[in-house]
Order: sequence, then C-alpha cells, then structure tokens
Amino acid sequence: MKILIIYFSFHHQNTKKLAFYLKEKLKASIIDLQTNSLSKIKKEIKKYSIIGFGSGIYFGKHHQLLFKLIDQIPKLNNKKAIIFSTAGLPSFKFFWHLSLRKKLKNKGFKIIGEFSLPGYDTFGFLKYFGGINKEKPTKNDLIEITDKVKQILK
Repeated sequence: MKILIIYFSFHHQNTKKLAFYLKEKLKASIIDLQTNSLSKIKKEIKKYSIIGFGSGIYFGKHHQLLFKLIDQIPKLNNKKAIIFSTAGLPSFKFFWHLSLRKKLKNKGFKIIGEFSLPGYDTFGFLKYFGGINKEKPTKNDLIEITDKVKQILK
C-alpha cells in the first residue's frame, strides 16, 4: 500500500506539521503544492493507491490549488483518498470538506477518511485578538489523528 500526502500550507504552517507527521508515521511520500508543478503531481498520483489531500481552510474550504490539481487529473478508479485540514474551527469539517469531497468523488476516488485539527488562526478580525488555537496543532493532536488514520488503513 503506497501512500502519497499532498498538502498546501501557508499562514502558520499548521497543515505542514500535520502532513510531515503523517509522512513519518505512515512511511508515506509527500508533495508540497507550493513547490511542485501540477503536471509533476498528476504523474505521481498514478503511482499510489492512497492519496491524502489537505490544506488549511480558507474562506470555508481547502486551498484553491488543491481544486486546480483535482480539476486537471483524469478520472481514476481504484484510488482511495483521505481528506485532511487544519482550521480555526475544525469541528465544522463536514462543511469545510464538502467541496473537496464532492470533487474527489467525481474523479473516482473512494473517500476512506476525513480529519481536521485545530490550527493557529489569525485570519481577518481574529488578528486583532491574537488569533485562536495558539500552539495548535499540538503533538497530542498529531498523534491522535495519526492513530485514527492508521485504524482506517488496517
């Protein structure tokens, strides 16, 4: 079972922490959307059976580069996907993940898990209050999510 983690992390590198923790604990490959071309990533996806797609949540959904990537890949069968995110309000993951979930299903992916962690958030008016979820995600948050991912991979 070959696993690929594709992520985008911008403001406080919350999602990068999660992506690299998953990489280490799941012995997965990893691709940063900011530093790799979409054409290279499209080729890489074909080599893996499970792909994790994740980013911070921006205006209620994943980063636009994830959507751009998915728009460019052909319909794939027999691929499994894990959706992950970091957000100021991770308990709303059902809503945050809705658009990405729909796009992945339309491309033939079977969604096997969805996870969201609290992330330090200073967007918009939150910056005037020092943000929310400072010091998040914590090591315990990362361990908990990784354990959940391992369970669905069994």
